This record gives sequence, C-alpha cells and structure tokens, in this order.
Amino acid sequence: MVSAPGKVIVYGEHAVVYGKGAIAAAISLRSYLLVTPYPKPSRTLTLRFTDIGLDHSWEIESLPWSAFSAPGKKRYYFDSLERLDLQLMKAIKPFVDIIPGKVLQAAATSFLFLFLMIGSEHSPGAIYTMRSTIPIGAGLGSSASIAVCLSAALQIQSGTLAMPFKGMMPHETQLQLKRVNNWAFVGEMCIHGNPSGVDNTVATGGKAVFFKRDDYSQPPDVTHLKDFPELPLLLVNTKHPRRTSEQVANVRNLLDSHEDITNSMLDTIDKITNEAHDIISDPDFSSYPGSSYIVRLGELIRINHGILVSLGVSHPKLERIRELIDHAGIGWTKLTGAGGGGCSITLLKPNVKQTVMKDLEAKLSEEGFERYETTLGGAGVGVLWPALTHCDNRGDDIEITQDMFLNAEGVEGVESLVGVDSHGKRKWRFWREWIPEDNGGR
Repeated sequence: MVSAPGKVIVYGEHAVVYGKGAIAAAISLRSYLLVTPYPKPSRTLTLRFTDIGLDHSWEIESLPWSAFSAPGKKRYYFDSLERLDLQLMKAIKPFVDIIPGKVLQAAATSFLFLFLMIGSEHSPGAIYTMRSTIPIGAGLGSSASIAVCLSAALQIQSGTLAMPFKGMMPHETQLQLKRVNNWAFVGEMCIHGNPSGVDNTVATGGKAVFFKRDDYSQPPDVTHLKDFPELPLLLVNTKHPRRTSEQVANVRNLLDSHEDITNSMLDTIDKITNEAHDIISDPDFSSYPGSSYIVRLGELIRINHGILVSLGVSHPKLERIRELIDHAGIGWTKLTGAGGGGCSITLLKPNVKQTVMKDLEAKLSEEGFERYETTLGGAGVGVLWPALTHCDNRGDDIEITQDMFLNAEGVEGVESLVGVDSHGKRKWRFWREWIPEDNGGR
C-alpha cells in the first residue's frame, strides 16, 4: 500500500498568477492505494477508485504495448517527460472510451499511461484499489495525490524504486522522490493537460513549498520548505462548486478597471507570502502553543483573506464559515485556492476547548458544511509494505484485505484502518529530506 497527501494554498493564491510567490502545504487528508496481486496465471489489470465510481478491468496482453515500445516512444523510470506524446494518448483512447464519464476516463487514462510506461507486458496481474479522504474537486490536490500513489506503486512493483529505510543517504532519498515526482507529473498531465507541477511536488515531498512562476511557458520555481512545522488546521468545505477560470477572470477584470489599486493589493499579498516565508525560515522559529511566530502566521492568514475578499473571489458561504469561526474565537481563517466556493482553512489557536469545537461543529453541520480537523505540513508519499495493521482483539498483525479496505466507512473508517497516523499500529515508511532540483520540482 502507498499513500500521499492532499494540499492547500496557505498564502498567495491569485497573486501567483501575476508572478508573485505562493506557499502550498501538505495536509493530513490523504489518498491510499492498495495493490493486491491476482493469483497466477491471471493476466488481468483492475482499477477500482470507489470514491468516483470507477471499477474497470483490462487484460494486460490486450494493451497497446507495440505503440509504447516503438522506436523513440519508450521511456524508462529514470526519464522525465515535459509533454505528452499525442500518438500514445491516441493509442490509449479506445481502452478508456468504453468507460462512462470524463472524470472516470481521465483517471483511467492517467493509470494506463503510467502502467504502459513504467510496467511491461510481463507485469503480473493486480487489483489497484484507491480510497481517498480528500474531498474531490475542492482544490485540495486530490488528483495529484492519486498520481503520486500510482507513480510510487508502479515503480515499487517494477523494482525500480528503492524502499525507504533508516539511514538512507540524502542523495539516494532525493533520487527516489524525484522519480516518483517525475512520473506523478506525467499522470497529472494526463488529467489536466498543463498542470503547474506544484500539487504533485507537495504530495511527493510533503511539508510545504514556496513557488513562483514568472513565465507561464516555463515550469514554476519551487523551493521545498523542509522545516515547515506541523500545525493544527481546521478545513471546511462549502460544497459549493468552484470554477477557477471564473475567479481568475474576476481578478483580471478588476485589474483592468482599477489597475493601480489592484496591483497594490497583489503586491501586498506578495509581501504577506514573503513575510510568512521569512517567519518559517527564521532559525529561532518555534511552533509551541502560544508562540509569537504562530500568532504572526495567523495574522497574515487573516490579512490575506481580507485582500482576497476585496479582489472579489470570496463567496457568501466562505464568509459565513469565517463568521462562525471568528465568533467561536478558535483561530485565523481564509479561503484557500481559487475561491468562489471550495474550502476555507483555519490555523487553530492552542488549547481550544472541546466544548467550543463541538458547538462549532454542530453549527457548521446544520448549515450544510463539511469540516475536517487535519494537520498542515505533514509527511509526503509513504509506503506500507507488507500491508499489515495491528489487531487489538487478536493481539497480532493482520493483512489489510480488499474487503476490509472497501468496506471502511467514510474518512474515519479509512483512517482507522490504514491511516499513517496509526500510533504504532502500522509501520508506514517515508522518504525524507528531499530538496527538489531547479526544474519546477520535477
């Protein structure tokens, strides 16, 4: 089993479109991919993404291996791709067109492209079962999390990815994660066409990244913030559909109408992001409860949200969430991502009373919002091999089966069965100390 986190934009959304900096961080909501071999001599490949209703099988011999092994087409685990080969995408198309729905077809295309590139026609038959605790379509990097899981699992299966172990040298750790990230980016291209590479970079390396993109014909400049602290976060989903293009257009229209004022707001967001980066990079930084550093980060979150409201990218539901949280006095809140719906994040103050949280939870639920208590700045891609969990009733480890995984109910059920925060019940391993090269994190 492999797992990778979702992400949120902590500072800098919208300003990043205009060449400013932004900070994105991993969250403890994650995707989990269980790989179960079919008994020999089965040569079947099954993809089960239950959260989106995808359950489809192919015979490995029937896949377009000849197209992917043609001269100039084959790529290897140590390669990187900056663009998709349209002829190879065309070769896959008949195998996904029979699946109903564009979302399901995109997921299947990503999987098959990676399988045909990383695997071989001699690969064993297997079931790939995905569960995710990340809300889908809410701007939290769910597709990148899935792509990272697929990349890592397929490379582990093919024997080209070294498993993490205590004492792994930093350069070797960096190499393994670079390979995971390279192929995860390819998976993201299959889904989104021209992704920034930021989401898969966060899902691979965890913690957080600072990124800028001055030239949209080039990958963004990405700096991995390996010392980013783990911080308690409340994430609330409005469940209102977000349309990124509409919100980007809103800011562009405001810039056209009020150029100087809008540029001033974008510059201020850039200053907020840079100040947050400076705070986190301070050698004396401390995240202990009540730390002045955390208060400053919280204040910057609040200010950043106020400017985003002025840019016209909030939504009444986001403002209602902020109002409820501000009234409870539990932390600092802002929208995350494009806005116009989607999610809000709240950096929690220390020692919040459980009674206050319970009261807030009830109010949010009454008004139709989904809340998640999560952690900001956690681990990146990890592996659980063998896929075992400790059974308290029996007092020993048991295998995590397909049925157990599929029957786990909701976020709590999945996390209880396979979650990385297992208090010793599961032996998840992570590649650590990754510093992306100067190529947009890829």
